[in-house]
Amino acid sequence: MVRRDFIVVGALALWGAAPALAQSGGKKPTRAPVILVVGDSLSAEYGLPRGTGWVALLDKRLAQEKIPATVVNASVSGDTTAGGRARLAALLQQHRPTHVVIELGGNDALRGLPLASTQGNLAWMTEQAQAAGARVLLVGVQVPPNYGANYTRQFAEVFENVAQERKAALVPFLLKGVADGPDPTALFQPDRIHPTAQAHPRMLDNVWPALRALL
Repeated sequence: MVRRDFIVVGALALWGAAPALAQSGGKKPTRAPVILVVGDSLSAEYGLPRGTGWVALLDKRLAQEKIPATVVNASVSGDTTAGGRARLAALLQQHRPTHVVIELGGNDALRGLPLASTQGNLAWMTEQAQAAGARVLLVGVQVPPNYGANYTRQFAEVFENVAQERKAALVPFLLKGVADGPDPTALFQPDRIHPTAQAHPRMLDNVWPALRALL
């Protein structure tokens, strides 16, 4: 059974900020880019026809931009930062990526895991990817206001802190323009949890400027 990675409470009132960029770490790639995406169901095409998620759309955009990059989608629905950490070493060895996109953390919040643990896992993954010669892009999610103002702020700061400390690029909110619009249910599947195929081009638009800068 596929686990749900993020519960949107009430009217899906998620709040986000405009994507921000930080300097990326890792070595300058000397070969055709290999982009490894390590995420959860937001990146794993949960409930969508194959080829309509933002990672698949990224592959198409790279072709349109004539960037000879290979995209490897290693996202797993329901994954946590601990799960991504456990999988990362094998993925780095197998695919030898020049760029690693980390989109994890929503399930940590859902399960009430300690923020220090989430931040530690993201920092470790970023450090290991950079040590393997990859540039890293952190893609964050944000929690609804009903989690409480302090927790909402502290959760957002997890991604900011890791990006700043590890000199990685950052997109603070993958669902900007999807979950914070006038009708926040419009771009979600009937479960009101996972974005529809119509939302994924917007999600790619949130990621693309930061990733393009790294390429």
